[in-house]
Amino acid sequence: MDRELLEEIWQHHSGKIVGVAIGFILGVLVITFGFFQTLFVLLCVIAGYVVGKRIDEKEDIMDILDKLLPPGYHR
Repeated sequence: MDRELLEEIWQHHSGKIVGVAIGFILGVLVITFGFFQTLFVLLCVIAGYVVGKRIDEKEDIMDILDKLLPPGYHR
């Protein structure tokens, strides 16, 4: 296909394309692994995204751990 045509399709339908791709991937994961295992994988992906985003924003890892862990956990 022509590159310009693909770019035009992406500009007008990017949300639909991404939504269909995510729905397809989630459907395959649920069929393959089951609902709760897929849910666990999604929670791990979200947690990884949040930690990675904070690292990209140059936030200190110890500050993140202080918020997540009980007081006095690390010295």
